[in-house]
Amino acid sequence: MISYWLWVSLLISLNTVALLSNLFLLPGNWFMTGLLCVFLIASDFGHGPTWMVVIICAGLAGLGEVLELVMGSAKAAKKGASRRALAISMALSFVCSIAGTFVVPIPVVGSVIGAILGAAIGAFVGAWLGEAWKGTDHTFRTEIGTAAMNGRLLGMLAKGVVGVAIFVVQLVSFWL
Repeated sequence: MISYWLWVSLLISLNTVALLSNLFLLPGNWFMTGLLCVFLIASDFGHGPTWMVVIICAGLAGLGEVLELVMGSAKAAKKGASRRALAISMALSFVCSIAGTFVVPIPVVGSVIGAILGAAIGAFVGAWLGEAWKGTDHTFRTEIGTAAMNGRLLGMLAKGVVGVAIFVVQLVSFWL
């Protein structure tokens, strides 16, 4: 019984790190699902989470990715953004999120803040540049950039909420 709770503690600790990795635009929800798979393969305790929990977590992880992608692009697309602007926005959002982790010199918290700000700024700049490349009006570019930034932040929030749901589903499954 002690070894079961050691495995559970390890999984919860690793899932916490995976959940936080969502802030860096990494697939933290998929990491949590994969970690649960490893837990089930490595342990044979006869109780706790089952493969059905893995299927539920995989479905939630997929939902989180769809929400992040759709919400990240939908606001800008609704404003009339070009595909070029959406693609550059997504790429710069990712790059700037990673770069942002090194900008704010506060351990851990600074990295998270930097990653979120970097993703938002990258989404804005990418959409703005994509529209500038297309030759659209400055005011319209700014509106699209703002929509892309807001969409990215909402998408990250939605993916984070789904990540918390995965974390809770797994946590509850240990006591069932």
